[in-house]
Amino acid sequence: MRIDMVTIFPEMFAGPFGDSITKRAVDNGILDIHFTNFRDYAEDKHHHVDDTPFGGGAGMVIKPEPMYKAVRDVLAKTEEFAASRRVLIMDPSGPTFTQEKAKELAGYDQLVFICGHYEGFDARIYKLADEAISIGDFILTGGELPAMVITDAVSRMLPGVLGAPDSAPTDSFYEGLLEFPQYTRPREFEGMAVPEVLLSGNHAKIRQWRREQSLLVTKKYRPDLLEKADLTEKDRIFLNLQNDAEDE
Repeated sequence: MRIDMVTIFPEMFAGPFGDSITKRAVDNGILDIHFTNFRDYAEDKHHHVDDTPFGGGAGMVIKPEPMYKAVRDVLAKTEEFAASRRVLIMDPSGPTFTQEKAKELAGYDQLVFICGHYEGFDARIYKLADEAISIGDFILTGGELPAMVITDAVSRMLPGVLGAPDSAPTDSFYEGLLEFPQYTRPREFEGMAVPEVLLSGNHAKIRQWRREQSLLVTKKYRPDLLEKADLTEKDRIFLNLQNDAEDE
């Protein structure tokens, strides 16, 4: 997959993309990440990319000219990806990013991230993007951090990125539920013991325990997710029994 970041702060990506899973994905040729500084496309001699808003108000607004030139240049240089790419603008007006969205975006061959800064974008810039995406109901200084978060989540969905191919399906949110509790050595630590079922070697019982624990953890911390999760009849019976036990 090719990732293009259109940003005036490409240096911000060095740390997060220079380590861990993302770096291994790049080193292994699974991810190909490129950076385009839209300041390089500014038309005036001082390379201004922002200006004061019409109508007055605080802050500075990203100008359309340099952004249009930068994004169009990226798209023209990567025409071979035109049939399978998505242009994303990082903006709090968009729907909140989810695991389902990560799986969807992982199906494209190219993702182009438009990262703004300052007070926001000239409204005409939104026409460059296929969609806007937010990572939550809060304000950040720019779109670089959301772009990093989305890239990290999407890259985990790509074949060969994770060391163990079955790691991603057990992550929280992958199936709409939070992850079950995990344990490793020692078997007992400060009076807290590993559940016996995990030591039994009975894989069917372990799978059942993990599923039930995922349901319980989700019910406790994110009950809203249960309303959207793809639950089996067995899941519903288990949750109903838990509810009955709590009501007694």
